[in-house]
Amino acid sequence: MEKEGFSKYEIARILGARALQIAMNAPLLIKIEKEDLERIKFDALKIAEIEFNSDILPISVKKPMPQKKEEKLKRGKVALVSDKKKENLEHEEEKEITEEGEIMELAQPDDETEEVEEESGEAE
Repeated sequence: MEKEGFSKYEIARILGARALQIAMNAPLLIKIEKEDLERIKFDALKIAEIEFNSDILPISVKKPMPQKKEEKLKRGKVALVSDKKKENLEHEEEKEITEEGEIMELAQPDDETEEVEEESGEAE
């Protein structure tokens, strides 16, 4: 049953499509004797398989292939991360994005102690 050039999935798809056509009273593409039809119990899938093995099905499978590119590949430049960029990356890690999309900086341990000292000074 395995035809050259078709995978088992493609064969299953072709047979299923043709069996559906036959089940909906499409004309048969091959002459099959009445006795043979009775022997296979008028099974649409068996009839589709017989037609497939006879190489008369007008069903094709499109297999897209990748397109060949004529251009040469360009090399990208390797960029070194400068100290300034490292600082920015570290600083960005300290930010938090709220649900509204606003960026909120996270408090540093030093910042919290200053606020506590300020509040205690105001209370006195």
